[in-house]
Amino acid sequence: MKPHCFRLRRGEDLYLSLKSYVSKNNIKAATIISAVGCVSRACLRDASGVNIRAIEEHMEIVSVIGTLSDNRVHLHASFSKEDLSTIGGHLVEGCVINTTAEIVLLEMPEYEFEKEYDEETGYNELVIHRR
Repeated sequence: MKPHCFRLRRGEDLYLSLKSYVSKNNIKAATIISAVGCVSRACLRDASGVNIRAIEEHMEIVSVIGTLSDNRVHLHASFSKEDLSTIGGHLVEGCVINTTAEIVLLEMPEYEFEKEYDEETGYNELVIHRR
C-alpha cells in the first residue's frame, strides 16, 4: 500500500481535485484515509440519487469516505455547520475549499477499481480486480 498526502487550497473544487489527482497519478485503486479542512460551498446529492443540493456557508469537513481510481470516483462527505449540525451525502462537483483541505489517500496497487453497469441498481457499480 502506498500513501499519498497533499493539500488543497482556497477556491479548489474538492471532488474535481480528488478526481484529477488520481487520474494524473494513474491510481488504479485507492481509498481516502483522512480529509480535514473547510469549505465555503458544499454540493451533495441526496439518497434519492437525483437531487443535488448546494449549501453556501462556511463548514468544516468532518469526513470524506469512498473509493477512487483513474476511471471511477465514488465519495460521500459530511460537513459541520457553524451551529454544529452536520449534513452529508454523495459528493459531487461544486464543493469549494475555503482555506485548506488536508488529504491522505491510500493507494492499493494490488487492486484495480473499475465500473460496470448494474441493471438491478441502474448505476455503474464498483468492480474489483486483483492485479
